[in-house]
Amino acid sequence: MEEQDIPSEEPYGRSVAARFERRLRLNVPDRANEKLRRVIERINADDELYGYWLAANVNAIERLGMTDHGPVHVKIVMNIAVKLFRLLVDAGVQPSLVKNYELEVHHAEVVVVLAALLHDIGMSIHRSDHESYSLFIAQPKVAELLEGIYEPRTATLMRADVLHAIIAHRSGGRPLTLEAGIVRIADALDMAKGRSRIPFATGSTSIHSISAAAVEAVHIEAGETRPVRIRVDLSNSAGVFQLDQLFREKLAGSGLEEYIGLEATIEGEGEKRIFQEFRI
Repeated sequence: MEEQDIPSEEPYGRSVAARFERRLRLNVPDRANEKLRRVIERINADDELYGYWLAANVNAIERLGMTDHGPVHVKIVMNIAVKLFRLLVDAGVQPSLVKNYELEVHHAEVVVVLAALLHDIGMSIHRSDHESYSLFIAQPKVAELLEGIYEPRTATLMRADVLHAIIAHRSGGRPLTLEAGIVRIADALDMAKGRSRIPFATGSTSIHSISAAAVEAVHIEAGETRPVRIRVDLSNSAGVFQLDQLFREKLAGSGLEEYIGLEATIEGEGEKRIFQEFRI
């Protein structure tokens, strides 16, 4: 997940037509998961779903001055989540949908993808308690996306686990499934260069924005002592705050603590000056 196609934040027109013209398409290697391919095709053709992502982004960036929570964010989180999922499965870790219901791995992978894509959709309504708002938007949408691909009984169980993963990603949430833990961690790992700099660039100078600006790249790979190794490149030691305070909080209680190892290095001969003045 070292590189992502991140569009410029320069305005190209804010009309509905202009925003949809810049539509971001989702893609993920399906590894012969035909059902995942069909779900992604439906998502890419869904104007209503894309409209919700646009509305979430308008609330986040244009109305609240936050980092983005729209199409780019969910695409990155989805791809990180799928990579984490496959690394864990390849290492012999069993998804909860397989363990609890004896379903196939591809069912669990689709759950991870849908939860990653819908976890912040409630931002289209409001930032406050957006995880709860996400649930009632996601409930009918997941049913619609799975209809005809999975039989109703299976689709219902999958939908329940998608909704669980959405609510469990909130601050203080407690994931009860591997899939939910993966989505929680993937959300936290959307921190690479160019991602969390929006509030910093618009004048928000806090330990959150300063430390976020220090994260240059996030590398996710198979580990030696644990199934997943996360390497973070920092340009400044301030970035340690992102990892020690924010990522550690997401990892704690995720259920993935024993599977993930994280390490960070500061790149370059000297630290970059990433802010001019810091005051409390």
